[in-house]
Amino acid sequence: MSAPGAALRAQAARSLVSVLGEGRSLKAELANALPQIADVRDRALFEAICFAAVRHRRRYEYAMSQWLQRPLPRREFSVHCLLLVGLAQIDELKLSAHAAVAATAEATRVLGRTALVGLVNALLRRATREALPVSADLAERSSHPDWLVAALMRDWPEDAERVLAANNQPAPLWLRVNPRVVSREAYYKLLPDPDGCVSQPAFPAQALRIDAHLSPEALPGWRDGSVAVQDGAAQLAVEALAPQTGERVLDACAAPGGKSAQIIETIGERGHLLALDIDERRLRKVRATLRRLQLEAANIALKVADASDPSPWWDGVPFDAVLLDAPCSATGIIRRQPDVKWHRREDDIPALVALQARLLEGLWAVLKPGGRLLYSTCSVLREENAGQIAAFLRRHADARALPLDARFGRESGAGRQRLPGEDGMDGFFYALLAKPV
Repeated sequence: MSAPGAALRAQAARSLVSVLGEGRSLKAELANALPQIADVRDRALFEAICFAAVRHRRRYEYAMSQWLQRPLPRREFSVHCLLLVGLAQIDELKLSAHAAVAATAEATRVLGRTALVGLVNALLRRATREALPVSADLAERSSHPDWLVAALMRDWPEDAERVLAANNQPAPLWLRVNPRVVSREAYYKLLPDPDGCVSQPAFPAQALRIDAHLSPEALPGWRDGSVAVQDGAAQLAVEALAPQTGERVLDACAAPGGKSAQIIETIGERGHLLALDIDERRLRKVRATLRRLQLEAANIALKVADASDPSPWWDGVPFDAVLLDAPCSATGIIRRQPDVKWHRREDDIPALVALQARLLEGLWAVLKPGGRLLYSTCSVLREENAGQIAAFLRRHADARALPLDARFGRESGAGRQRLPGEDGMDGFFYALLAKPV
């Protein structure tokens, strides 16, 4: 195996150290690492290795615990991560066994851990001869943290194992066609589809689904704003709110901007959108999204602000509609961000629930009588979803939950819940609330 192959695997191990050992997000790590890899095929391989290793981390660590005479010391965490890299290539990616073992063993030298080349080589060769040991414990077997498995078994006992399995599958690429530029049907015809992997689902209205790995930048019309990448479940949040032409709409937690763009495409030039985000860097992403989609206009305003405290940013004119896509545990998008499994902690949830409640209270105050507020999360935990809305309705006895149809998932309290993988979409919760006149 060539030196570049070993270097690529060594860099994958370093990236895993950053993600699994230092708490960096996989998305941020890939954004930093991928541009430094010249060959497009190497970039694709690097990304696939990192995703597979993070996704199946606990299952691989169980196999390592059964095959190693003693655990590697903490100071050898880079080699631990290199073993995850090797197992991902053999188990998930099904690469040539000889090439994967040889390049990964050589990567041990690149990492400066020459004394452990034999150990890496021996363990990975064993993985090419034997099936990986399978734990009797569901959390280890499904490669999830104990607390999350327990929460899923509690909240979704009949669906928990399907959710765990869906979390470990790569997600399709969902697009939202910009109707101001091109129709969905016309854009669909622009996409090459030799393998039949592109489809026009019945819903959402402007969605296309691609069951293949593609770079968005290579899509037809990307630079001209013809299309955006946005999961079908995220698109449904705006469809549930159903903003109308000419309405005054607030997108309270707007970054990275996909839902803001979708709202703008609906309300037209006579409407008004205020998009907020508490983080200026994230708000810059919203602005970049709107610029690429050719949606910047005088009736669109972006502000850095805390949506839970309207006094500094609200001008006193109430909104017809408010979208609160609330900060949450992100437990519905693990298939897209597998590091969520390892970064999220059980004791994070109460603080998130409290933040969501503050946001609901603050935004309810800026909604006009007769207006509607759409609460959504990319969580599958009832405490953040059905439980959160039930508590809000107890505090506001005159508020009313409006019905949503089956497109938005199964009934869950006063809202609807989609679980990961259903119709190929992410896990999302929606509740549509009406303010009394």
